Amino acid sequence: MVRLTAGKWILPQPEEAKSTGEYVSIPRLAKIWVPFGYKVSETDETMLDPIPLELESLEQAKKYLKQYPSRQVAAWLTKITGREISHAGLLKRIKNEQRNKTKASTLRGWATRYKKAIEEAEKLEQRLGSKRDTSTNTVDADK
Repeated sequence: MVRLTAGKWILPQPEEAKSTGEYVSIPRLAKIWVPFGYKVSETDETMLDPIPLELESLEQAKKYLKQYPSRQVAAWLTKITGREISHAGLLKRIKNEQRNKTKASTLRGWATRYKKAIEEAEKLEQRLGSKRDTSTNTVDADK
């Protein structure tokens, strides 16, 4: 079951952004808080601009979490970036990113399967000789 929630989705950055350091702005969903690694845009309050140092440090912190406790990693991240993040906030951020990545992958898979099913249905319709009226989504027998 897929639930849609408002205010939790953070657009994933393109994979090449991690290697090139070119991050993109994301829409601001909540007025109360700004996610770690972003700041409110000076030109548009509805957008969040990336802070490359924080995003790169967050990627490094993910690696450190495999070796060190989350409290130590959060303290390190706070010291390096100058922006405070709790161990719970760090874990929540990483958990949400992973969940969103998994969800996006699942949806892409579904889209691929649906596209293939539509192509197969169209081939079957052509083979059977029936013509579909796409405007009304009905099969016309007299055509």
